Amino acid sequence: MKNRLIQIVEDTAKKHVNELAEKSEVKRSIPYFEVGDSVDVHFRILEGQKERIQVFSGLVISQRGNGMGEMFTVRRIVQGEGVERTFPVVSPRVAKVEVKKTGKVRRAKLYYMRDRVGKSIRLKERKPYATKAAKTN
Repeated sequence: MKNRLIQIVEDTAKKHVNELAEKSEVKRSIPYFEVGDSVDVHFRILEGQKERIQVFSGLVISQRGNGMGEMFTVRRIVQGEGVERTFPVVSPRVAKVEVKKTGKVRRAKLYYMRDRVGKSIRLKERKPYATKAAKTN
């Protein structure tokens, strides 16, 4: 009985701490973007004692997770070779995300873009949106 009671108290404490952490971290100023958008991800890189920001530009081909575990994958072509990189939305290493262009897509994951080259990679432009809050209300 005592062990079960301790377990319940520990579980509720962990749950409360996780909720507080999510609330404090999710308030970061990452703009709202969707799959199909062209973005510039400013990523902090540590080289020894120095820190610099590297920009990774590309197309968002997938988003997954929610809250603290939310991730998005950006794909770009470098010297004829496709490069994909997955970034966490809530991370101190992601300095900022700039939405350059919005793409009109009908799928949640754009993995079919891996097989495309040349002009077939282009997406139609979507009408711009105001904010995530305006879209959900």
